[in-house]
Amino acid sequence: MSTDKLAVGGGAAAAGKSPGAAIVITGLIAFMAGLDNLVVITALPTLRQKLGGSLEQLEWTVNAYTLTFAVLMMSGAALGDRFGRRRVFVAGILLFTAASAAAALAPGIGELIAARAVQGAGAAIIMPLSLTLLTHAVPAEKRGAALGVYGALNGLAIAGGPLLGGLVVQHMSWQWIFWINVPVGLLLAPAAWRGLAESRGPSARLDLPGTLLISLGMLGLVFGLIRADGPGGWGSTQVVGSLVAGVGAAVLFVRWERRSSAPMLPMGMFGNRAFSAVNAGGLLMGVGMYGVVFLITQFMQTIQHMSPTEAGVRMLAWTAMPLLVAPVAGIMSDRIGGRPVVTFGLALMAAAFAYWALVMTPDTSYAEQLPGYLLGGVGIACFYAPLLNLTMSSVDVSEQGIASGATTATQELGAALGVAALGSVFAHNGGYASRQDFVDGLVPALWAGSAAVALAAVVMLFARRTDGAAKPHADGPDGAEPGRDPDNHPQSATL
Repeated sequence: MSTDKLAVGGGAAAAGKSPGAAIVITGLIAFMAGLDNLVVITALPTLRQKLGGSLEQLEWTVNAYTLTFAVLMMSGAALGDRFGRRRVFVAGILLFTAASAAAALAPGIGELIAARAVQGAGAAIIMPLSLTLLTHAVPAEKRGAALGVYGALNGLAIAGGPLLGGLVVQHMSWQWIFWINVPVGLLLAPAAWRGLAESRGPSARLDLPGTLLISLGMLGLVFGLIRADGPGGWGSTQVVGSLVAGVGAAVLFVRWERRSSAPMLPMGMFGNRAFSAVNAGGLLMGVGMYGVVFLITQFMQTIQHMSPTEAGVRMLAWTAMPLLVAPVAGIMSDRIGGRPVVTFGLALMAAAFAYWALVMTPDTSYAEQLPGYLLGGVGIACFYAPLLNLTMSSVDVSEQGIASGATTATQELGAALGVAALGSVFAHNGGYASRQDFVDGLVPALWAGSAAVALAAVVMLFARRTDGAAKPHADGPDGAEPGRDPDNHPQSATL
């Protein structure tokens, strides 16, 4: 890629650095940042008891992280390109570590939310730069294996987040889900400084107005959705004003990006139907999946009185499934194309949430719930496994870096919107007053989550690059790899 050609030092080997060390360092840091996306989920009922958090505040403990993570991710990558990726990466580790300590020391829910927001900013620096530094450090012929290890650690973070959070909360205290990051970060920061080669990218300009506008836009939308379950409901001046301001800032962001000479997200990429479909589908998937996870973990502990560990173990039927199914999904995407596999995965997730909505009562046994966990787990595996290839094949090689960052960011934005939107549906129809009251709110929220993911499946049917929006390049027809059509199907000439 172009950033590699402009890299300072010509790679880790040229700088006397070990590719193996780079794999370990970047993989562990990405694991730590990815873990904190979900590790707090099984701690939510405990946080509600210990810190007196309301539903709105619980939503912010999740959304403060995902929002800053999403809106600052591409800015984090740009900072690395401008000031040096290793230097900024180490600064991101230290920021994440300091925010983790602040979260552990938080005396109240407000301070915890603030610390989580700073954690998300650190993760927004760590995640994109970890992948870029890894690619820079490993020779081209070994990158596939290195990225496989990196991806496996990310999958393990997703699978282990709820379980680890449950174990720590039950057998230690909720503060330790954040304290764990501190010694890891303090060890890995100097290791990254010594073990990674410095590199820079071609961009020297930061899109500060674009970052500010999209941050304000998403904050307004999420704040309005969360406050909609308060006094006055959807018609309150605060809710309407927040939503209008959020939409207005988002519109200004699009206008600015179209006119900017150095946009953080080139709007012309969305003229490509396939790229637009991939990002819209990812956004809707995040809305459904994260919104449901936010509520279902509370149902397991608050209503069915499972311990945090028991809830984490039972969640493995969902979260660990990608470790088993993702390799098969990847093989199938090579054979029949990424689009049908992703669409099938989204349909399974929608079916899982709809099944839960049909069977859920305060006394529904785990055995009755289990088919939903299994369907959802297989669905997630089928969604994530081919998504990167589907994203990359939808754009030109020169746009692949920004495309992968945009796809990750839209999923995180979907997560924030999903927790807010499904939390609002839950609060409008039920609450914490009784076991039945909770289920009365949960069931319509599950239907809303199912509808969002089902719509994502429909949108993904359009993720085929046929509009010629992006220019072809030498690697293959219409941006595909040699021997593949734009939908990532093997062509007959290669068989």
